[in-house]
Amino acid sequence: MEIFGIPASALMSQLLLGLVNGSFYAMLSLGLAVIFGLLNVINFAHGAFYMLGAFLAWMGLTYFGLNYWVMLFVGPLIVGVFGMLIERTMLRWLYKLDHLYGLLLTFGITLMVEGIFRSIYGVSGQPYSAPELLSGATDLGFMVLPNYRAWVVLASLLVCFTTWFVIERTKLGAYLRAGTENPQLVEAFGINVPLMVTLTYGFGVALAAFAGVLAAPVIQVSPLMGSNLIIVVFAVVVIGGMGSILGAIVTGLMLGVIEGLTRVFYPQGSATVVFVVMAIVLVLRPAGLFGKEK
Repeated sequence: MEIFGIPASALMSQLLLGLVNGSFYAMLSLGLAVIFGLLNVINFAHGAFYMLGAFLAWMGLTYFGLNYWVMLFVGPLIVGVFGMLIERTMLRWLYKLDHLYGLLLTFGITLMVEGIFRSIYGVSGQPYSAPELLSGATDLGFMVLPNYRAWVVLASLLVCFTTWFVIERTKLGAYLRAGTENPQLVEAFGINVPLMVTLTYGFGVALAAFAGVLAAPVIQVSPLMGSNLIIVVFAVVVIGGMGSILGAIVTGLMLGVIEGLTRVFYPQGSATVVFVVMAIVLVLRPAGLFGKEK
C-alpha cells in the first residue's frame, strides 16, 4: 500500500521516529517553558544542562559503575542542585532587569560549561549503551521499533503531562503562579517565595538533564549535543507560546512528527521545517499557538 507514492511502511516508520525526536523536543521545551513562564527568565543554558545530564550518565557508568536506572534519578538531581546554586548566586539579581541580562548570563554559563567539557573530552562523542532491560526491538509489522526508543516516548509523555498537571491543576502549581505575579501576597500566607523560585529553576533544569540521560543511549554523548539542539527547542517554545506548559508539550511532539514526515516527502527541508512553521505561526498568531494574546 502506498500513500502519495510513498510506501505506507516507510511513512509509519518516519512517524514513529519523529515522535521519538518530538519527545526530546517536548521535554526540553517544557523545562524552558516552566522557567520562563514562572520566573520570566530566558534560560539559554538549557542545552548545556541537557548535555550535563547525558555526560553525568556516561561518567557515572564509566567511573563509578552506576547503571542507567540509578543515573536516571541521580543525574537530574545533581544538575537540579547545580541549577539552584546558579539561581541563588547569579540569576536572582537579574529578575527586575530586562530579559536580555538573563539571556546573556545563561549564554555565558553555556560557553563555560561546554568549554570545560570540550577541553577534557574533546568534541568526539562517547558511546553509551541502552540498559539490558530495554535492549532488543519489537516487530510492529511495518517496522522494527527498538524497545529503548519506545521507552523514551513513554517516559517523556509521563513526565511532561505529570508536570503539566502539577502546575496547572494542583494547589502547589497555584502557589507557583501566584508567587510570580504577586510575591508579597503569597509571602503573607507564610510561603517562602525565594525558596520556591529557586526550587522551580532547579526543577526546570532537572527536566533538561532528564532528557539528556534519556538521550545518552540514542545519540553519542558530546559537549556539543546541547548547542546543536537548543535553537530548535527555542523555536518550539516560540511556536507553542512563551511560557505555555501545554503548548511546549503539544508543539514539541507535533513538530517532531512534522519533521519526520518532511524527511519522507522532502528530505532537504527536514532541517528547516521547524523554522518555516515558526515563521508562519508568528505571522498568523504572534503569541504562539497556545500563548495568550495581550
